[in-house]
Amino acid sequence: MARPLRIERAGGWYHVTARGNERKAIYRDDRDRHHFLELLGEMVEQFRVRVHGYVLMNNHYHLLAELREANLSRAMQWLHVSYSLWHNRRHGRSGHLFQGRFKSVVVSREGWGLELSRYLHLNPVRVQGLGLGKTERQRSRQGVNDTPTADLVRQRIGVLRRYRWSSYRAYIGLEAGPPWLERCEVLMLGGRAVEGRQQRYREYVEKAVREGLKISPWESVLDQVVLGSQEFLEKL
Repeated sequence: MARPLRIERAGGWYHVTARGNERKAIYRDDRDRHHFLELLGEMVEQFRVRVHGYVLMNNHYHLLAELREANLSRAMQWLHVSYSLWHNRRHGRSGHLFQGRFKSVVVSREGWGLELSRYLHLNPVRVQGLGLGKTERQRSRQGVNDTPTADLVRQRIGVLRRYRWSSYRAYIGLEAGPPWLERCEVLMLGGRAVEGRQQRYREYVEKAVREGLKISPWESVLDQVVLGSQEFLEKL
């Protein structure tokens, strides 16, 4: 099967993700995670990429990024090579750390920016142990969905708000977040009034924790590379 076309355009928004080789961990401890975020900050400065959201999981990561130049491949190659070399030296390993090349989808900012940021931030709670694993999400989309108990909802929200390796805590005001993180544009997509933006965003995300995320953005991807309307695809 041919690789999906890589579309790179200045001003474009992208969902970017990559997974560890053989689905193995790419972060073994917090020092690894800290260093990856440090490199991400360097990438922002060196390649003029804007990062609107991120989440680091054990064996993969997600970014919501915006390009100022058509240089996504160069930026991500730099990030992966820089982190892989550092990680291999630190842990005494060799070989590929990431599984193939990174994946990217062009995102319609107005149509999908807000919902994709929510999907990204919900990664830490979309797990079997919290009743939001793959099987439960499929049942929810089919309309076969058990109402979660109040205790389970509290557990989900607790995990989400405590998770240190995503931009969610910065979005809802629980921490400052890295200086390179862009939040204003996504928060504006949830309502232009400045007052209450963080609270509105928190309610928007945590509503899905209570009710389940019935629709996955990836069900709406066109031609494997675009998350947006047919008109948006044609303009690209």
